Amino acid sequence: MQAGDDLARLVQDGLDACGERLRDHDVLVLAQKIVSKAEGRSVRLADVVPSARAHELAPQCDKDPRLVELILSEAAEVLRVRPGVIVVVHRLGFVLANAGIDRSNVAPDADEAERVLLLPRDPDGSASALREALRVATGADVAVIINDSLGRAWRNGTLGTALGASGLPALVDLRGRPDMFQRALQTTEVGLGDEIAAAASLLMGQADEGRPIVLVRGLRFERRTGSGAELIRRRELDMFR
Repeated sequence: MQAGDDLARLVQDGLDACGERLRDHDVLVLAQKIVSKAEGRSVRLADVVPSARAHELAPQCDKDPRLVELILSEAAEVLRVRPGVIVVVHRLGFVLANAGIDRSNVAPDADEAERVLLLPRDPDGSASALREALRVATGADVAVIINDSLGRAWRNGTLGTALGASGLPALVDLRGRPDMFQRALQTTEVGLGDEIAAAASLLMGQADEGRPIVLVRGLRFERRTGSGAELIRRRELDMFR
């Protein structure tokens, strides 16, 4: 993947290779990395100049000051600094480690200079743009999810998470609906976008599998624009910070 690559064309080429065609109500799940690469979100560490704050935090988290500078540039707030990790509120609203900046599966430059990859600037916008490009190219009305593997509070292990979404409700509100015994549900909201992202992650893998796009077919869901932002809990309702 290179900056400027056509994601819609990549999706179509992959489907052609599998003998598939997009259908209405399909869901395409794309790994964040290929979206970030196509959008030019790769940064050469040698070009980063660390600030005084980055130099201050680097020994506390045992990280390269240049990487710390990038984390700070992507963060709206620093929550915790520990050896090996900086937990931040990302500018997009996610609470995550190291601002989602990653070195894995990012090729170095020709001169072996190390690069890292930042999250897309606007994952919901990326999902919406790809959905529209595929509609124009194929005529199919599909949904799109941008997926990344994130850690969770109180739980070990990473899990597929919907950074961006378009064409489906990322959050489904079941409050007021009856359960099997006709009792109205009081608090149930389903993170549909995250559930789909997690399921797709089982096929994508986490290492060298090389499967950055998953086609999900047969799901039932309400058709609406939707967004990954629906899944971010408002600060005033966050009981864990």
